[in-house]
Amino acid sequence: MPKFDRPQPPVFERVEEERLYRQQRLAAAFRVFARFGFSEGTAGHITARDPEFTDHFWVNPFGKYFGHIRVSDLILVDREGEVVKGDAPVNRAAFAIHSQVHEARPDIVAAAHAHSLHGKTWSSLGRLLEPLTQDACAFYQDHALFDDYKGVVLDTSEGKRIAETLGNKKAVILKNHGFLTVGRTVDEAAWWYVSFERSAQAQLLAEAAGKPIPVDRDIATLTHSQVGTHSGGWFSFQPLYDRIVREEPDLLE
Repeated sequence: MPKFDRPQPPVFERVEEERLYRQQRLAAAFRVFARFGFSEGTAGHITARDPEFTDHFWVNPFGKYFGHIRVSDLILVDREGEVVKGDAPVNRAAFAIHSQVHEARPDIVAAAHAHSLHGKTWSSLGRLLEPLTQDACAFYQDHALFDDYKGVVLDTSEGKRIAETLGNKKAVILKNHGFLTVGRTVDEAAWWYVSFERSAQAQLLAEAAGKPIPVDRDIATLTHSQVGTHSGGWFSFQPLYDRIVREEPDLLE
């Protein structure tokens, strides 16, 4: 049987190529979120660090439907919250949260947050996810709980506390709010969001049906090492990217 190496995230020689790659992935992530029903009015944001101006990030314009976002619609925001490229305002909550997450985590490129149904439902329980399924094991001992809800996050001090709670993990549950995921690529952050939402849905369904049996700790740890890697998160998003670009190619404009 022939052996094939699994694709890996690309490496770029020119910053302009890397910027376009991140922008295309970001626009595609918004379209995917719209397909999955993660768009809730004006709530939600995904950010991508600029590869040249690393204290700036690209984000969706405030109030634009995820399913209509194109590369040309994305705005660039600096560390002070000023829009330096684009002609639309930034969501204040997006800046308050993401600016602090990006500052605290120089290792990440992207962060994703939305008000998806099962994620916000799970957040109201004030509990971490259990390793009930193989997919949920990607988050085993790799997500945190921010349990101090104080209303819409409009101040960077609140964003800083969220970033501190996230620590070096890939996700944080925001009690009574939703959750946020991060990644070394836009693809990874977006995939972890999709997978976390589905894992929350699975646990809600399992607990409604009976008393679910979690995966053994040692096996959960092993499985995390198999399905919870950075490259694995990136790779898992590729089928979604290919599909959305084929069906909605205007997102690349």
